[in-house]
Amino acid sequence: MNIILETGSKAPIYKQLVEQFEDAIRSGKLVAGTQIPSMNDFAAQLGISKETVKKTYGILREKGLLVPQQGKGFYVAEATDATKSRVLVLFDHLSIYKEEMYSALANELGDNADITILTHNQNLDLFAYYLDESLDKYDFYVITPHFPLDEKSQAIAKKLISRVPNRKLIMVDYWMQSCAGNYGAVYQDFENDVYEGLKQGLDKLRESSALKVITLASSLYGPMICKGVDRFCMEHGIPVEYMTSAPEKINPNETYLITHSQLDSGLAALARRIKEQNLEVGKDVYIISYNEFDLNEVVLNGLTTISTDFKMMGRTAATMILNRKSWKVHNDFRMTRRGTF
Repeated sequence: MNIILETGSKAPIYKQLVEQFEDAIRSGKLVAGTQIPSMNDFAAQLGISKETVKKTYGILREKGLLVPQQGKGFYVAEATDATKSRVLVLFDHLSIYKEEMYSALANELGDNADITILTHNQNLDLFAYYLDESLDKYDFYVITPHFPLDEKSQAIAKKLISRVPNRKLIMVDYWMQSCAGNYGAVYQDFENDVYEGLKQGLDKLRESSALKVITLASSLYGPMICKGVDRFCMEHGIPVEYMTSAPEKINPNETYLITHSQLDSGLAALARRIKEQNLEVGKDVYIISYNEFDLNEVVLNGLTTISTDFKMMGRTAATMILNRKSWKVHNDFRMTRRGTF
């Protein structure tokens, strides 16, 4: 086992040692039954105090990763739940889409990890509290870094997230690029994704009289999505109009894009008004919804969506955890065409 100590790091030497031993044991580089150096030999080898080594071995013993043998020293423990990766999932909130992502993550990890899930509700104080309580207790932190986009809030979020060691951090759903480092990220690119998603329906949109976008002022990434819609419509000569709810008057041959994505009263109101005016969804008026999940297959005889693949996002994050290797990847985004478009 190759030990590398960063003397300029803010992390104490014993914490660096604990983390490197944990990584080696959980990854199988140190197999069960392997004898590790005595405290005196290890201290001399690294040029550190015996007390630091004693503290390191004590913590590893408490974690169930090392076992002492009388008169012989310390050995790597047999595989137990203690050798599973401990994963903290910190979502902003739970939704049907986050549940899909989480289920895919959990299924892919299987028995190789113990997972704790918390929600920070885009509240920086709550997020800070969770980090205070959890740092050094988990092997990986899977975080949706969805926080207010103003400069002050982003600066606070960046400072908080930077407390998580790069090798333990995986951002999902959004990549906060202001955070430097070799951490993992599986992300959407909201502006460019909606542009490319709509492009997959360009043939039909060119035939529509207008694209009408229903969006909520409270939508965190609404401005990014609308920017992508504007660029798409300008480049392809498609009239576009924005609104916060379904209009009273529905005209034939219009396409509606619902960006707030939830199957809520907004979609129901739009469908109801289309029906009241003796129009038919998918024949006279068209609907595209933002974000995909299984129920869309049966809603309105098949609801067309533009969406990232939340299941793939969860599986990719799990692969990073299982392989203990992190990278940054733009998650797949596509249009799924069904009866409403």
